[in-house]
Amino acid sequence: MKKSVLLILIGGRKEAAVKVQQVLTAWGCIIKTRLGIHDGVLDNCSDEGLLILELHGEKDQKEELARKVSVLPGVSSKLVELEV
Repeated sequence: MKKSVLLILIGGRKEAAVKVQQVLTAWGCIIKTRLGIHDGVLDNCSDEGLLILELHGEKDQKEELARKVSVLPGVSSKLVELEV
């Protein structure tokens, strides 16, 4: 079994989140599962966030998605391939 997970760390979440969402919407067909994590609630939200995406599709598609989000200011990503 092989799984592909894309980790996306967003700094300046309030500014970068909209641009990240636009990229994810464009690549939505290869996103199987999405989990968003940030500290705080209501008026006490943190300005950093972590997205964990389970991807499917071709390797070059996954790598291109990782590249597209990582070129955004304040955003980094890492594609992880796991196999058992």
